[in-house]
Amino acid sequence: MRWSVVLVLLLFAGNTGLPVAAQQPDIIQEHWYHSWPTLTLDTTDWANNYPEIVSLRSAGTTVLGRDQWVVRISDWSMETKEDGTAKEKVYIDGGHHGNEHLGTELAFLVAEYYIEGWLAGDEEAIKVLQTTELHIMIMLNADGNDIDNRWNTNAVDLNRNYDHMWSTEETRSGSGPFSEPETRNNADYMNDFVTEADLYVTMHTGTWILAYPWGFTPELPSDWELYNHIADTIHEDIDAELPVRNANAGIYPTHGTSRDYGYGVMGYPTFTFETDDEQFLPGTAQSLSDRLSVELEVMRYLIKEVWYWRARLQVDSFEISGDMIDLSVSNLGHASTANATLQFIAPSGEVLWNSSNFAVNASNNTVLSFTGDLPPQGEGNWNLYYQVRVVDASRWVNESVDISPTEIPTEDDGFFLDGHGVFDPFTVIISVLCIALIERRSKGEQYVIEERI
Repeated sequence: MRWSVVLVLLLFAGNTGLPVAAQQPDIIQEHWYHSWPTLTLDTTDWANNYPEIVSLRSAGTTVLGRDQWVVRISDWSMETKEDGTAKEKVYIDGGHHGNEHLGTELAFLVAEYYIEGWLAGDEEAIKVLQTTELHIMIMLNADGNDIDNRWNTNAVDLNRNYDHMWSTEETRSGSGPFSEPETRNNADYMNDFVTEADLYVTMHTGTWILAYPWGFTPELPSDWELYNHIADTIHEDIDAELPVRNANAGIYPTHGTSRDYGYGVMGYPTFTFETDDEQFLPGTAQSLSDRLSVELEVMRYLIKEVWYWRARLQVDSFEISGDMIDLSVSNLGHASTANATLQFIAPSGEVLWNSSNFAVNASNNTVLSFTGDLPPQGEGNWNLYYQVRVVDASRWVNESVDISPTEIPTEDDGFFLDGHGVFDPFTVIISVLCIALIERRSKGEQYVIEERI
């Protein structure tokens, strides 16, 4: 029966694929869902044919020993951006549930879009790959995928097996957090290669929605400003009908998911992208590019704007006057930070002075004044130290304030060597001499006047 459906799909499917060398023949690539062998063939071909932008790495193996391939896409001729700063990082995975093929195909389609765009000279794709690293695990549950089964070989729901709010109350959540190699490998890859990612999207099917944390509670995430901004932009500029909301309310309550792990443990801004649901079929009569066009456009937006998915502090003005520091800071990003500090750091790396904590809201400006003892003597640099988002797990950054290295004057600095002010011995001596000289000159002028008279 399965193969008869395949033949029908191949006979009647339209030829709507993009005519670019990176993809398979259109009738297959656009209509046939991947198995693990065909995915291995496609991703290996990408890595072999386009090594300047594609590398392939196994994050580990499934219960049955299938590699969990991660396609890594960027302009590898550039280790950093043109300005010398680190590239942004995006992490994507698909196929936690083996029978949710459209989620897997959306992950594949994102990788394919940027590879084909690079080859075609597309300006957007080129700019993204020059500034960003894409890490995409297209098929996480290869064992379940190839038998069209939701679970892995151990009959565990892999999207209930992560070490964040894991619960035995969930159906098939495993014997414990990360009891399954597939989820352990995924988390290890996050911790080993993409700790600094500013976007994580996990792709599923079932309910058409872009869902953000949390799943285990109806409470909104602490970065609600960021998620609201993204939701508003998607609704206004891409598709007003796509729901973008909290996963607990928008889908149903869940524990131990990769989305909540990514946000609550790794500190990423995370989404679950649920496409429409279709299972128990080897392909689609409608081309994947058409069927997933809105999802791909949303992903393009999220990836293109990834620089903004964190706090980005910029010092607008910085002035030291006596024992007071005046500081004006702007946040160029769409995420708030709640515990920033201004620091003075010695060349050795030691923090010599630290301000009190301050917050800078998303896309906003804060004016601050700090009083008290200034940093001790010596050369050093002023830095801002802050978390890139307000979720507790988000990473800290230490960024230099854009001013010249500063030397802080001390009490010992000055024209005189000993003492202070008018009590300095040299000051007293010179003051006496000056007074005597003035007195003598005054008497001399008086004598000349009297003589003329």
